[in-house]
Amino acid sequence: MGVTRTPRGRWIEEGLRALAAGGPEAVRIEPLAQALGVTKGGFYGHFRNREALLSEMLDTWERGVTEGVIGQVEGDGGDARARLGRLFAIAATSGDGPVTGITVDLAVRDWARRDESVAERLRRVDNHRMAYLRSLYSSFCDDPDDVEVRCLVSFSLRIGHHLVAVDHEGRSRAEVMELTRKWLLR
Repeated sequence: MGVTRTPRGRWIEEGLRALAAGGPEAVRIEPLAQALGVTKGGFYGHFRNREALLSEMLDTWERGVTEGVIGQVEGDGGDARARLGRLFAIAATSGDGPVTGITVDLAVRDWARRDESVAERLRRVDNHRMAYLRSLYSSFCDDPDDVEVRCLVSFSLRIGHHLVAVDHEGRSRAEVMELTRKWLLR
């Protein structure tokens, strides 16, 4: 019977979990192996070194939050409002998945503050996300300024609403998010 290798994707996902929990400094081979319940020797069957893992983690994150999410949104068709509704639902339910969760997104943003190559990648990812939002909003908004405002508000909510600790004067956060969704889709 052959030895079962830990799949490459599991190393990447565990690396993304470590990144979300403690930043890039927390992505270390031995602790990842322990979390996966394997020896660290298996790591080198997939990756040349830690830097290769970090690069593949960023590749996986980038694909997940751009093409992956866009594919989910576009999959069921419909007009732009329907697709935006699906996008908002995905953003609201993505939780803390190892690739598209908000804590990974925030960890990448924090990392980008200290690493110019990560900052360049983040800029590319954010521009991709904004271009997709523009394509959707511009299909029913004629004013380019209105499109840009809706895009920025939508994107900012995805990234920042988890960081805002505010009461909504008798409304729940979910109720306010629903009101915001309706306002954005008007």
